[in-house]
Amino acid sequence: MVSVIGVDVGGTFTDVVLAGDGSLTSLKVPTTSNQAEGVLNAIAGQELDLFLHGTTAATNTLLEQRGARVGLVTDPGYEDLIEIARQDRPSLYDSAIDRPDPLVAREDRVSDPDHLGDVDMVAVVLIDSYRDPTAERRIGERLDQPHVLSSVVSPEFREYERMATTVLAAYLTPSVSDYLAALDEKAEARRGLVMTSAGGLIPFQDATGTAGRLVLSGPAGGVVAAAALGRHHGHQSVISFDMGGTSTDVCRITGGVPSVGTGHQVAGRVNRVPSIPIRTIGAGGGSIAWIDDGGALRVGPRSAGADPGPASYGLGGTELTVTDANLLAGHLPADVALGGSLRLDEAAARQAASRLAGLAGLEAGVVAPGVLEVVDAHMERALRSVSVEEGSDPRESVLVAFGGAGGLHASRLARSLGMRTVLIPPHSGVFSALGLLMATPRADVARTVMLTEGHPALAPLREELRTGAGSRFAEMFGAAPDSVAVSADLRYLGQSHELEVPADGVWEEVRSRFEVAHAERYGFSRPGEPIELVNLRAAANGSPPFTWEDLPEWRATGAPRADGPVWRRTDLPTGHMIEGKGVIVEENSATLLESDDHLTVLGDGTLEIELR
Repeated sequence: MVSVIGVDVGGTFTDVVLAGDGSLTSLKVPTTSNQAEGVLNAIAGQELDLFLHGTTAATNTLLEQRGARVGLVTDPGYEDLIEIARQDRPSLYDSAIDRPDPLVAREDRVSDPDHLGDVDMVAVVLIDSYRDPTAERRIGERLDQPHVLSSVVSPEFREYERMATTVLAAYLTPSVSDYLAALDEKAEARRGLVMTSAGGLIPFQDATGTAGRLVLSGPAGGVVAAAALGRHHGHQSVISFDMGGTSTDVCRITGGVPSVGTGHQVAGRVNRVPSIPIRTIGAGGGSIAWIDDGGALRVGPRSAGADPGPASYGLGGTELTVTDANLLAGHLPADVALGGSLRLDEAAARQAASRLAGLAGLEAGVVAPGVLEVVDAHMERALRSVSVEEGSDPRESVLVAFGGAGGLHASRLARSLGMRTVLIPPHSGVFSALGLLMATPRADVARTVMLTEGHPALAPLREELRTGAGSRFAEMFGAAPDSVAVSADLRYLGQSHELEVPADGVWEEVRSRFEVAHAERYGFSRPGEPIELVNLRAAANGSPPFTWEDLPEWRATGAPRADGPVWRRTDLPTGHMIEGKGVIVEENSATLLESDDHLTVLGDGTLEIELR
């Protein structure tokens, strides 16, 4: 086996998993303000064949509004399209909420590239370039500044979405490019690949021109690993629940393969790139509890991060966090050593709770349970958004919980949704980093075709896309892909939205898949109504560096024994069972068992919790 390392940078911690010579090791270190510095420290001294990276560099650049000064070149009369956008409201009945300001200033939007001012990057977006990119390429050849073309970034119809996505890519590209270039230069690895929002790996150099594809880079790793776990244990539907220090990411996975769509937003901005439909909320172990102007208890989205961290870390934090609340509620043992060394300070957590109770006029003893109730409500809504709101019954899924804090909340959340099974995977505290090792090299291509049902061009266009994706993969990775899948965006004629389904087979088969998907998503279908194929997409995939079956055999390192309600996960052998309340602790995470829980250690070390 090649020596391969996966490094996932989160808002609070950086997770590392190293595989080689039949072994797997992991660690969790605090995230540094300079992400590249922390990542390089984590991999220092390792001789690696592959360096796989999940990064928040693109997300942080956007959220912190420190991207490039962007110039926009477009057709005359379309300079304000980026600001006009679509005529919908972020919140229909809240007149105080508006869209975020455009990422390109009015004076930097021109129809003549010779009139551009002093900008860092240029987005070239011509309205009909999805049909013919020639004019965009000519403008690009005239530009002295670095630039991105909409016909490369998002070669599909709908001019606003294409423009917004291309401007976002231009805004993010310089900082992401500098970050990845620094890692590529200093990392001692033969090759560096970065995770995309679609759950695939691409070379560092190929990510710089399409930086918007990295916005969900880190969370996608956890979804890939959750899908692999679900396939291994034969579960048709799983919901991944990744609760870290700063945020919680959830996603529903059906049939063992994460779905990939193109219609998501980040921070209120359109980003039409292939992406796994992950829902992210600002709720994590480090989320800070506070009292709003109406006197109500709130939790997040502000986080204590790794420095100073929760009050119980004893590093200077004074505000009560979810981790502190778990400690005070008895869900975390006071003597647990996080990361193998960090001892929790219960007295500091109690002081933070007393301070918050004083502000709210509450008894100190009710604050911690209240914080957990509030944060659980936030996370339950997120889980419902990827199940109930999408026409899926959560009772038909199992909950795969991971991240440093996921296991502490999983049983309560699953029970509130009527779910019967929770899986806590091995290496759960660094599971997203493990998912990087299980991701496939991937290349995506897309094309707007606008075919009415029965059009004979379906088969030749499908093969054209398949060939194009294979060629793109070969350019990126120097080898042919293992497989190429082609999908189609379909709609009933006259609809303004599409659903993506596999495009294999004849028209009748494609239509059948579309009607099944339409009935699942919207509750009805229209047999006999004409359909239209809007876009064709092709995804070429290689082999992952690591699979679930490559995990080392699970072996307990000691005899299973409880210290009161506390069990050490490393001491639990395959087949071991625990009934009722308890806490399972490991170096980077913990799992809470409720009174009606029944736990079994599966053959791969997964903790299976049945809710009775």
